[in-house]
Amino acid sequence: MKDQQKVLKIHAKDNVLVALTDLEKGATISFENKEYTLQSNIAAKHKFVTEDLAPGDSVYMYGVLVGKAKKAIAKGDLISTTNLVHDTEEYAVNDSKEKEVWQAPDVSNFINKTFKGYHRADGKVGTENNWLIIPLVFCQNRNVEVLKQALVEKLGYGKKQHLGLDVDALINDYKSGASTDAILEKNILVEGEDQSKNPLFPNVDGIKFLTHDGGCGGATSDAVTLCNLLAGYINNPNVAGATVLSLGCQHAQASILQDALNRMAADNKKPVYVLEQQQAVSEKELLAEAVKKTFVGLIEANKIERKPAPLSKLVIGLECGGSDGFSGISANPTLGYVSDLIVGLGGATVLSEFPELNGVEQELINRCTSPEKATKFSHIMSTYNSKAEALGAAFSMNPSPGNIKDGLITDAIKSAGAAKKGGTSPVEDVLDYTEQVTKSGLNLLCTPGNDVESTTGLAGSGCNIILFTTGLGTPTGNPITPVIKVSSNSKLFNKMPDIIDFNTGTIIEGSSTIEKAGEDLLDYVIEVASGKQTKARQLRQDDFIPWKRGMSL
Repeated sequence: MKDQQKVLKIHAKDNVLVALTDLEKGATISFENKEYTLQSNIAAKHKFVTEDLAPGDSVYMYGVLVGKAKKAIAKGDLISTTNLVHDTEEYAVNDSKEKEVWQAPDVSNFINKTFKGYHRADGKVGTENNWLIIPLVFCQNRNVEVLKQALVEKLGYGKKQHLGLDVDALINDYKSGASTDAILEKNILVEGEDQSKNPLFPNVDGIKFLTHDGGCGGATSDAVTLCNLLAGYINNPNVAGATVLSLGCQHAQASILQDALNRMAADNKKPVYVLEQQQAVSEKELLAEAVKKTFVGLIEANKIERKPAPLSKLVIGLECGGSDGFSGISANPTLGYVSDLIVGLGGATVLSEFPELNGVEQELINRCTSPEKATKFSHIMSTYNSKAEALGAAFSMNPSPGNIKDGLITDAIKSAGAAKKGGTSPVEDVLDYTEQVTKSGLNLLCTPGNDVESTTGLAGSGCNIILFTTGLGTPTGNPITPVIKVSSNSKLFNKMPDIIDFNTGTIIEGSSTIEKAGEDLLDYVIEVASGKQTKARQLRQDDFIPWKRGMSL
């Protein structure tokens, strides 16, 4: 392999090179007419400095400040948590700064393409048609589980399994006196059947059960936020209607949910059935009523069929999790190109995970289309970080052990790569958690960096597709919105084909480009938006974790 293919310089301002393959200590790397003798082994995805650094000197990557040297670092040496500490530039809103005119990429290959979606009365289009069963408070979770047992199997939503585990075989072996070694060596994997169309309600993709541990006992603000989130799920175009279970005395009152839904959709025509246990004759009667109303709701939901819709009706969430040192080079820029294509076609994209925008605030502020949006973003970022610091968990502590192991040494390095998911288009709107997407173009949505809390928030703000990049692998999915998993490297794609949908490792290998991978990924998005099941759907990975911003009382 030529030296030019062994390392990568992402931005002209950078003083680090990224190893694209494992490099040995003592090797001399030639790059752009300069030579670097490696002072240590450099594993693929990690970085070495291109100049001698003294303590306090700055390290740049992606063209932005990502850290400062804790001690002297020799030219050609590895950057790690032992010699580098997180550091970022200050940011400010500058009203006088002239905005650059953004040029959308060539969208001619997609201008006439459509997806087959579910058209709603409000003009939105869903990529799925789901019915929700929601508890307003955690003490209704058990009743929700009873409804799940009563409805899922009988209505044909639970009969097909992605993967079977033959526990009966272990029981039989144990009864016949098999040794523990024999049991451990037993193959109990049984391939399941593919999910088939529901014979009774073929136009309803699923019944989704959003159990959670909130609604009471914590800060009232968290109960209100939960109601806003649940209202956002009902308002999502991938949802046909909902059955809501309430105890009656909890903080998360049904009236708060209804008020939130009225704000989001004043002319809501989706059926929403609210049942309160403390007003019911008995628990059995409550559950019987819930089953009957859900069944009637499914009859109505089944009347809508998939029909062609323009790509401007897509609202795509941009997410990453289990990131590695290649995520910001391959997978995230690919999502950025998809984002720019969708924006160019008149659709909307949503960049979330505000702790992972730490260090690139100024770039995003400069891209905001109004000073008001820039100020809102700056305020949310600063107050969020201040609260995190007060709790002993500042943004700078964001990288996980897996991130660090695979080359994301500081939060600023992680953030600079994560922000690439947002492409290059102007920021049309800035949304706080649970606020709804109402504008075409790129939106910024405040969510935590936690994968599931963030995808939960993206769906709650209206995303009908979520693109999720990963370098280490994760099975994460969402109850109402299809999650397309995109790998940053081919090793992961080949290792975990049961949870990864699309590979951008070909960019690292040089056999594809960000633009080509982006167009291929958008074609895949169209298939999923038209009903193709993602790996997370096949696994029934319906992850739902509301974000608690207050405290328990």
